[in-house]
Amino acid sequence: MTRYAMVMDTRRCIGCHSCTVACRTWNELPTDMIYNPVLTDGPVGVYPNVHMNHMPLICMHCDNPACVGACPTGASQQDADGIVWVEDAKCIGCKACIQSCPYNARHMNHELGVAAKCNFCKDRVREGKEPHCVKTCHQRARIFGDLDDPNSDVSRLVNSLATVRLLEELDTDPQVYYIIGLGGQG
Repeated sequence: MTRYAMVMDTRRCIGCHSCTVACRTWNELPTDMIYNPVLTDGPVGVYPNVHMNHMPLICMHCDNPACVGACPTGASQQDADGIVWVEDAKCIGCKACIQSCPYNARHMNHELGVAAKCNFCKDRVREGKEPHCVKTCHQRARIFGDLDDPNSDVSRLVNSLATVRLLEELDTDPQVYYIIGLGGQG
């Protein structure tokens, strides 16, 4: 069975925000909405040992997504491959999913009156392509694939390197894994 996941290699991320721009363009997002911001910390250290840390964020496509259970209309859904998405026609804009997401990965699209979020570019993925943010990451800091396929890059990285997941203690079972390291070092 397919289980999509993403690895964020912070050793490779240089904070260029090409992923953010690619996502906004591909999804035609309003100017006040960002599905995958990149947070920057720094510079830290003392010259000549100065560095910056970059933390790309995105919907965690949790195995146990709180947002899906919180939705009163069934608009928030999860496919068998793990992709969590919103069916606009069913969304009443009540924001229950926004309140329930511990990762702040859902946003209100005021133009459409619906909740919105990253859906791993499921239209592209169903065509055998990578999400747009992965395709445009020239640093190869974002790796996407089938976690259940032992030959996929995602599976090899998660099973061979130390990774962390955000807020694991909440038992949402997030499917975005982070390789933590100094930015731009990978």
